[in-house]
Amino acid sequence: MRRAFPLAGLLRVRSIAEDRAAAELAEAHRQEQAARDRAIETARLLGSSAATAEAEPQAFRASVAARMAMSALLVEAKADVAVAESRTAQRAQAWSVARQATRTVERLGEKHDEEQRTEELKAEQAALDEIAGRRPTEVTT
Repeated sequence: MRRAFPLAGLLRVRSIAEDRAAAELAEAHRQEQAARDRAIETARLLGSSAATAEAEPQAFRASVAARMAMSALLVEAKADVAVAESRTAQRAQAWSVARQATRTVERLGEKHDEEQRTEELKAEQAALDEIAGRRPTEVTT
């Protein structure tokens, strides 16, 4: 007769925690990619804007101010990327810890299953040995 794995409830809880950590890691990757995309787009816009010296002084000053503002946005976007990378690294570490905790209980479950199979085989062998050790009964007709 098989005994239930006594840590099955803990395994379910750890699996749920691991799934949550994996979902948070996926969301962190998505946010990091979005931050990278914003930084790339800002850099592209900054690179495509050019101040011309032939323009009127007011237009020239306005284009320089716009480029400075775009530069500030690029610095901010790069800082957002750094924050997102840090958050992703933290989420990856949390997922790794959760996975390790789950795997530890899974290994215990595998060991439990193996012990159960061994006990079943021993019981079956004992029954076979008992049957083989019996003396045949004579049939009378």
